[in-house]
Amino acid sequence: MPELSHGRRMLVLAICCMSLLIVSLDNTVLNVALPAMQREFHASTSGLQWTIDAYTLVLASLLMLAGSTADRIGRKRVFMAGLVVFTLGSLLCSLAPDLSWLVVFRMVQAVGGSMLNPVAMSIITNTFTDRRERARAIGAWGAVVGISMAAGPLVGGLLVESVGWRSIFWVNLPVGLAALLLTWRFVPESRAPKARRPDPVGQLLVIALFGSLTYAIIEAPHAALPVIAPCAAVALVALLALLMYEPRRREPLIDLRFFRSAPFSGATVIAMSAFAALGGFLFLSTLYLQNVRGLSALDAGLGMLPMAVPTFVCAPLSGRVVGSRGPRLPLLIAGAAMTASGLLFALFEAETSNVTLFVGYVLFGIGFGFVNAPITNTAVSGMPTAQAGVASAVASTSRQLGQALGVAVIGAVLAAGVGSSSYADAFVPAARPGWWILAACGLAVLLVGALTSGRWARGTAERTAERLESAEIRQPAGAGA
Repeated sequence: MPELSHGRRMLVLAICCMSLLIVSLDNTVLNVALPAMQREFHASTSGLQWTIDAYTLVLASLLMLAGSTADRIGRKRVFMAGLVVFTLGSLLCSLAPDLSWLVVFRMVQAVGGSMLNPVAMSIITNTFTDRRERARAIGAWGAVVGISMAAGPLVGGLLVESVGWRSIFWVNLPVGLAALLLTWRFVPESRAPKARRPDPVGQLLVIALFGSLTYAIIEAPHAALPVIAPCAAVALVALLALLMYEPRRREPLIDLRFFRSAPFSGATVIAMSAFAALGGFLFLSTLYLQNVRGLSALDAGLGMLPMAVPTFVCAPLSGRVVGSRGPRLPLLIAGAAMTASGLLFALFEAETSNVTLFVGYVLFGIGFGFVNAPITNTAVSGMPTAQAGVASAVASTSRQLGQALGVAVIGAVLAAGVGSSSYADAFVPAARPGWWILAACGLAVLLVGALTSGRWARGTAERTAERLESAEIRQPAGAGA
């Protein structure tokens, strides 16, 4: 990629952030609309879980393929294709005649979304080559998540109340088209110096692992053991096959050598834990505010602002701290705040009091605001630039898989706890194990962040990058599977 002027780099960053905005906004807006969808389609809790997880599962399954494909055939080309498919999928979602078709169209959306976030991050990584400037750019990227969380509940609530839940997908259409035109005009094409070959076997194993595992978790409260056990077995076999097959390939879908870097491995665990907490938190909150407290979609959106606003404020602050002092402090703040929030709900039933509900939301918003920038920065900073697409795709996959598992596990726990009881009466005690799980996720962020952000961990990242680069130089072009 040619060196761009400062103004052009800022424009490229803004265009990439537009793609993140529509993908992130779609998740937060959708959560507010869940009760309205539930009423129209007479959906169960597992049906609501699938409207979210069908998207995140397909996204998680295809992110690494999209990242490596973009590095191979051109990032701009794949990014533009993603914008077209995502925008088309949004239109189809708004026309869905029933829940089954909505789930299918959400999967179409996800195919497009898989070509957006990791590819956009790869474009940013290759556009901003200075370490500090890149950290600030990633901080701005993370702030977009805060914007989506702040705007999503309000926009979603307003649209659901005034027009209907289908209108939440219309928001993506003008933003997607504008981003497509701006990308075509201003974003330069780039690709990795050495193309990576496709890995269809690895891709199928990833899909089998993610899909079967999530299905087993979501359907566990309702389906019989003979249905769940084979899914769990498929997930286990797919995982073992990945661990045995991928190291044998010269250019694998998942380069397991990345995980020799302690910061990269830590970023993967932190991403899964933090986004599992986010998925579960949003799922519990929107159902409680609307189905238990009886708030309208707009009032529920306003009620979630104490979580959204701190995220919006803290995300760019976290990016600046990462750029100047490294990722350790933001990770410690994030883990402590998210753990405290989960414990407040688990121990003191914070949702039953307006004061404790407000404090719990603020704490979670602070924690999530601080966690995103260090994840992204750590995942890509220790890797060779030529493999930025794959490295950022692994980080993005960890986020999406974490969110899918968070919704699956917390939803399954909630469904099992409520059972056939009155939803309003049973919700708070049924949700308590879920809050304990969210507190554990926050504790994982705290502990893993502390362990993998020190000097020793940075040394493993440098050694891993050197080995990866030297291995690429030494290995003959025809070697490997």
